[in-house]
Amino acid sequence: MAAAALVAVAGLAATGAPPAAAAGGYQVETHFSTGFLAGFPAPEQSPPGANDWSCRPSAAHPAPVVLVHGTLENMNDNWRGAAPLLANAGYCVYAFDYGGPAAWSPIQGTGAIEDGAAVLAGFVDRVLTATGAAEVDLVGHSQGGMLPRYYLKNLGGAAKVGKLVGLAPSNQGTTLDGITELARRLHVLAPANDFLSGPCQACVQQEIGSDFITALNAGGQTVPGVEYTVIATGFDEVVTPYTNAFLPDGPHVTNITVQQQCALDATDHLEIAYDPIALTDVLNALDPAHPRPIPCQVVLPVTGPLL
Repeated sequence: MAAAALVAVAGLAATGAPPAAAAGGYQVETHFSTGFLAGFPAPEQSPPGANDWSCRPSAAHPAPVVLVHGTLENMNDNWRGAAPLLANAGYCVYAFDYGGPAAWSPIQGTGAIEDGAAVLAGFVDRVLTATGAAEVDLVGHSQGGMLPRYYLKNLGGAAKVGKLVGLAPSNQGTTLDGITELARRLHVLAPANDFLSGPCQACVQQEIGSDFITALNAGGQTVPGVEYTVIATGFDEVVTPYTNAFLPDGPHVTNITVQQQCALDATDHLEIAYDPIALTDVLNALDPAHPRPIPCQVVLPVTGPLL
C-alpha cells in the first residue's frame, strides 16, 4: 500500500472545515488503515455522523448527502472520514450497505450492480421521506461512484439527485489486475477471510469492455439536471488506468486529479476516501458557492506499511 498522503490533517481545519476533533463534533478519521480496521468488523453500524433520521436539512445545505461504498467494502469502513466531516459541516448524512451475501457480512458490494442500484433507489426514497427534501446529493467511492449512474439512467434517479461526486469511480471500467489488486490489499487486512473464494459479479461487471459498462455508457454517460464531479488519483492501483475514473468533458462535468492540486499527495485508491485533499474537493463539489482552499502541506509520512 502506498504511504499515507503527505498532507497535513490540520490543513482542513485551517480552511474553515471542522477540525478532526472539534468540540461537540464527530471525530474525522484521515487515515485509511485506522478507519478501515475500526469499521470493517461492524458493517451494520453507521459511520460517525451518518443516519440521524431526525436530521432536517438546513437552508445552507438543503440536500441530504447519501454515501455509497465501494466493492468489498461496507458503509462503516469506507466512510469514517467523509461522514463525520460532512455532518460537522452541517449536512444531513446517510449511508447504507448493498450487494453483500448478508447484512452482517463485512464484505459488501459484490452482487450485481443493477441490484445494488435498486437498493440505492429505495434508500434515497427513504431519505427523502424522512427529511422532506426535494432531492439528495450522492457521494460514492470506487464502484459506489459509478453504480449511481445506473440509478440515474435507468431507475428514475435523475429526478431525485442534484449532484454525484465520485471518488476514484470505475466509470470506464478497470483491468482484471486492478480488481485482483483490490481484493489482495483488503485480504491483507483480514487474513482469516478469503475475498476471492466467493462470487463477485460486480467485479466482473467492472472490467473494461464488460457488457454492463458498455450498456451503461451507451448513449451518453451523464443525464440532464445532475452535476457530476470525479476526483481521481494518479496512484490508483485498482481503477487502472486511473483516467478510467473520468467522465467525458462537458458543461456539467468536473474531473479532478488530486496531484494536480498537490503534487505531494500520494493517496491511492483505498486511501482517497480518507484523504484531506479529496475530502476538501467533496466539500467544494457539494457547495461550490463557498469553496474552501485545498490543503497542501508536507508532514512527516507514516512510518512502515499502512497494512
